Amino acid sequence: MPIDVIPDMMIRDVHLADRPRERLLRQGAKSLSNQELLAILLRTGTKEESVLVLANRVLSTFERLHQLKHATIEEMVAIKGIGEVKAIQILAAIELGRRLSQKQNDDKYTVRSPQDAAAYLMPDMTSLSQEHFVVLFLDVKNQIIHKKTIFIGGLNASIVHPREIFREAVKRSAASIICAHNHPSGVPTPSPEDIEVTKRIQEAGFIIGIELLDHIIIGDHQFTSLKEKGYF
Repeated sequence: MPIDVIPDMMIRDVHLADRPRERLLRQGAKSLSNQELLAILLRTGTKEESVLVLANRVLSTFERLHQLKHATIEEMVAIKGIGEVKAIQILAAIELGRRLSQKQNDDKYTVRSPQDAAAYLMPDMTSLSQEHFVVLFLDVKNQIIHKKTIFIGGLNASIVHPREIFREAVKRSAASIICAHNHPSGVPTPSPEDIEVTKRIQEAGFIIGIELLDHIIIGDHQFTSLKEKGYF
């Protein structure tokens, strides 16, 4: 059962001042539960149940709130009471939130620490169900000029080859790179394969003249910097 869900109730039985929209106006969006926020997006329930009950069922369909981020139209409309219009409203809101959380704007994002790199990467990578190997390409001021997913799947040295990374780095005229991948388990502890791949990339960078600044492993809202841990 997902967290932050209030008991089922009919919207008509809720006092006007306690309804989600009215509470948002009085107390702000932060005061609302996940169920109440979703109810505002859904706007209406069905003949059989209130919008709060419908919102509760949507949240109960997914084990964790994060999984709603990757929901498809097909998965949403399969829920009783959710038609195409409601599904589109939910997915549009999720996508807008995802874009806002990326902290990307017209200015280039500068990486000054492993924390900066993790903050940039985590919104997209923390809840992925498969491993994604991503590279950030930086200029001489450590500003991100490009981000690319190099590989999706289990990480090993034979698949993640440095040539794929540095071909893109040369194309983008990058001065340095930061590699990152996620652990779907949620635990960002580096494996022997993670360390081996990192050393191969670092060695290739030395030859080409493009420095590997770090390799970040993303877990469930946590991360590990292989550079900070002294692995290279």
